[in-house]
Amino acid sequence: MVALCQAMVTATREARDRVRSALITCGFQFPDRKIIVNLAPADLPKEGGRFDLPIAIGILVASGQLPANVVSDIEFYGELALSGEIRAIVGEIPLALAAQQAGRSLLLPMQNAITAQQIPDAGVLGAWHLLQVHSHLLAQQPLPAIPPATAVEQTDSLCLSDVKGQQHAKRALEIAACGAHNLLMYGPPGTGKSMLAQRLSGILPPLTFAEAIESAALYSIAALAAPGSFRQRPFRQPHHTSSAPALAGGGKIPKPGEISLAHHGVLFLDELPEFQRHVLDALREPLETGVVHISRAGQQAEFPAQFQLVAALNPSPTGHHLDGRASKEQILRYLSRISGPLTDRIDLQLEVPLLPVGQLSLTAGGETSATVAARVLAGRQRQLCRQGKPNARLSSGELERHCPLQNTDSAFLEQAVQQLQLSSRSFHKLWKVARTVADLADCNDINRSHLLEALSYRAFDKLLRYLRD
Repeated sequence: MVALCQAMVTATREARDRVRSALITCGFQFPDRKIIVNLAPADLPKEGGRFDLPIAIGILVASGQLPANVVSDIEFYGELALSGEIRAIVGEIPLALAAQQAGRSLLLPMQNAITAQQIPDAGVLGAWHLLQVHSHLLAQQPLPAIPPATAVEQTDSLCLSDVKGQQHAKRALEIAACGAHNLLMYGPPGTGKSMLAQRLSGILPPLTFAEAIESAALYSIAALAAPGSFRQRPFRQPHHTSSAPALAGGGKIPKPGEISLAHHGVLFLDELPEFQRHVLDALREPLETGVVHISRAGQQAEFPAQFQLVAALNPSPTGHHLDGRASKEQILRYLSRISGPLTDRIDLQLEVPLLPVGQLSLTAGGETSATVAARVLAGRQRQLCRQGKPNARLSSGELERHCPLQNTDSAFLEQAVQQLQLSSRSFHKLWKVARTVADLADCNDINRSHLLEALSYRAFDKLLRYLRD
């Protein structure tokens, strides 16, 4: 807390010097008397240089160099260089949303205004220099037009047709995309697990406008460029050396981590057992609640984290669990780095085996991502029309209300869960996966074949039982 206070004092002193130099350089009079700037409320930490521009405008108004009425309905944010140039800040999307709700215009550095103009009816203005702002406020010369945001076109470079064979895995990927289910793939190195995971974004439904705004706001807070196009779902792939704060978020002033940056998108964890166990366990609560709570000394923050987890791993420290180079005990110890409660939260678990001889030399083919994406979108629309959310996010009560099972099918599923020694959470996840399979088949009701296919995606549980026997 002491370090945070010292940082705030340093930031305030630097802001004073920047504002004074900028005003004098631009030819304005700097009052030769004591100036008090009230950044209320005082108990909220202040960081960065975003208050330089409003402080400078406040001084110009207080000293009579600007009339007060010209700034009454405008919010100003921006860091000032010593020359009076206005530099970019962090968090333009949340600022634009707040200004829109308050019914005020928002004047930002031009770099931030280009991004913030995506918020409709936000009244965003952009400027490169303090003199431009002064001339605009005095109605001498309007501010320059904000250039359109550069659109990043999606390419078909990562197409599902590039993956040779692995039809069972492609089918699981389609189900995961349709119902927003978490997915775990295991298999020897080089079987296509990473290729499959990286192509999931290409078959997911596009973001809605509200989802795109939420995602853009998180990237804005983290001072990162939003990935791809505005409606493209984020895909995050942190390295296995990442710490718990890197995944969950943190810092002296909490900022979103990888799981929040993957909000409404995909979090891909490759080489899952290589992550530290306590790092992986930090995912458990957000996977259930869709939010992450960060507590620091004197400050708390809550970030959305409704992400889709995709994990990949080798089933042995040697890469192949049947090559005889590692005992069952060694393999089980290696896989035990992943806690049971975490794997219990993963809906689809499948093996991605080595390809049969001859398939590697075949020309890549099969369905394209566009073809699969059309089926996924149709299935997702059925879910949204029926219950307003993807199947994976249904509560147990909503599942019973919107996706009822026949008594015989319910008894069959319970018996299967008992024989496989699965938890009650797994029972509901199998139910949800079966509903997604039915949606892809355009079936109004879940039948036995849908339940059987859902049960086929529990390969990791089967592997663990084999190792323990």
